[in-house]
Amino acid sequence: DGIRDRVSCLVGSEMCIRDSMQEDLRVVFESRNRQSCRDRALVLAAAQIPHQMIDDGMSAALVVPAEFSVSAVEQLRLYDDENPPLRRQPAKKIDYQDAVPGIAGFVLVISIVAWLAGYSAFGYNWFESGRVDGTLIRNGEWWRTITALTLHSGVGHLVGNLVFGVLFGLFAGRLLGSGVAWLAIVVAAASGNAANTLLLESTHRSVGASTAVFAALGLVAGFVWRGKLMAQDRWSYRFGPIVGGLALLMYTGTGGPNTDIGAHLLGFVGGFLFGMLLIALGPVPTDRRSQTVAGALALLIVTSSWLVALQV
Repeated sequence: DGIRDRVSCLVGSEMCIRDSMQEDLRVVFESRNRQSCRDRALVLAAAQIPHQMIDDGMSAALVVPAEFSVSAVEQLRLYDDENPPLRRQPAKKIDYQDAVPGIAGFVLVISIVAWLAGYSAFGYNWFESGRVDGTLIRNGEWWRTITALTLHSGVGHLVGNLVFGVLFGLFAGRLLGSGVAWLAIVVAAASGNAANTLLLESTHRSVGASTAVFAALGLVAGFVWRGKLMAQDRWSYRFGPIVGGLALLMYTGTGGPNTDIGAHLLGFVGGFLFGMLLIALGPVPTDRRSQTVAGALALLIVTSSWLVALQV
């Protein structure tokens, strides 16, 4: 009613009504969204219907001469039919899981192996036996793609991977549960190491849990994106998990002269693919028994890989 009152008061005003328009005006559209008014003004202009947009600072309205009101309303109706308003798709409800057991297991395994390797426990050279070695992996020593994930070149390397591993492992564990998350991380990281070895020279050597760390990040990104766990009404929301994951990868995984960028990238890619695969396979089991079995299997893979490595 406020707009209509102002229309009647503004009839004849040169600021609001073009000379070609008559004094008998009709409001055909009104909105607080000025862009919506501008869009519909373009529709009326395309239909060659005389019109004027009136803006009082709080809302805007389109007015037309009375003789054009019927055709104007029809044109706007057709426009609305062809351009229905976007309805925001709410984010899916997420039942967060307990991530603490997986994080504790990660810290424990990495720390124990660091201690054993540092003291050459049982008379073995753990680095010689467990590091990534392109030539040996291509010759069949597949276990190195897993054992290398638990070795570190120094305290700084170890602490850095522990910090980021706990952070990204927390995200993955909360989404998937401790057992399923770390089983997927181990397999994805091993796949990343294997792919990195095949793509680089056979003399390539490396150690570190960073491939697993970025596999955890990729796992979260792939699972959230493929599962549409964020609102999907804007492209920034649809691709947010991918963009965010890549941004973190670039920020935390590409610095330093000794950084194995290929392993980080392929670890992320492997995790991303496994995240999408978990969505495709169906609901992730969240019961305690399934999580325990998956966690035990992840630990068994790492342990058995070391047993093989130290016997060769």
